[in-house]
Amino acid sequence: MSVLVDLHLHTTASDGRLSPTELIRLVAGKGLKQISISDHDSTEGLAEAYEAAREFPDLRIIPGIELSTDVPGDEVHMLGYFIQYQDEEFQKVLQGFRSGRLERGRAMVDKLDELGMHISWERVQEIAGDGSVGRPHVALALVEQGYFKEPKDAFEEYLGRDGLAYAEREKMTPADGVGLLKSVGGVPVLAHPTYLNDMEATIVHLKAAGLMGMEVFYAQYSPETVQELAVLAAKYDLIPCGGSDYHGLGNTGEPLPGTMGPPLETVERLEEAARKIALAQ
Repeated sequence: MSVLVDLHLHTTASDGRLSPTELIRLVAGKGLKQISISDHDSTEGLAEAYEAAREFPDLRIIPGIELSTDVPGDEVHMLGYFIQYQDEEFQKVLQGFRSGRLERGRAMVDKLDELGMHISWERVQEIAGDGSVGRPHVALALVEQGYFKEPKDAFEEYLGRDGLAYAEREKMTPADGVGLLKSVGGVPVLAHPTYLNDMEATIVHLKAAGLMGMEVFYAQYSPETVQELAVLAAKYDLIPCGGSDYHGLGNTGEPLPGTMGPPLETVERLEEAARKIALAQ
């Protein structure tokens, strides 16, 4: 059965390597019908994506975002769907997040330099372009300089949360992220839950804070993991979401858009949840 929905996609507005226009043409060519561009802490790619999608009337773009939030010892990514992304106060918050990403990127380049891995901060910024600077941009610069074969290799020892060159940035808590998303009409969804240190405890905590969905159909998960997560989502009455988490970084085996995604029913449930949020405001 073909995949028609992909709710986790990135562009050059954050740390993806395809422009919004290029991504739209790719997903349209894959036969996708419902997608969400969920860039990190940014909605800057949406205007271009909507313009590009005019060529493909059967393709629908759901406005989304992926927020990076933090708890002691763990990072929690919160997806939001059907967000009123043009809200001015919301955009001010996102701008603050992106400024923090810039400072964090520079700090990581400095740490790498101290560790004998020399890359240019200017080159990292060139790779990021107009997008929100992220660790993948640093990883790509490291690959260019020959320190690693693929971007993912840089994360194992250096850029991951416990890596030698990791640097913190100011983030909100996951519960605050849920609140921020709902304040702009967004349906809050927990991203790639198995990455968490204590998955079920986090789900319980965030459900109490207003969490409405979780990723289940995530392209990097085995069929067995998808089934386990589907049971967990049903247990906590959470909408089962998912997608490819496509960045186009060039890592071996990176899933393409449309590799895996939730059923069309998921979009219907997200729409209904968004309507309830709007009525409650």
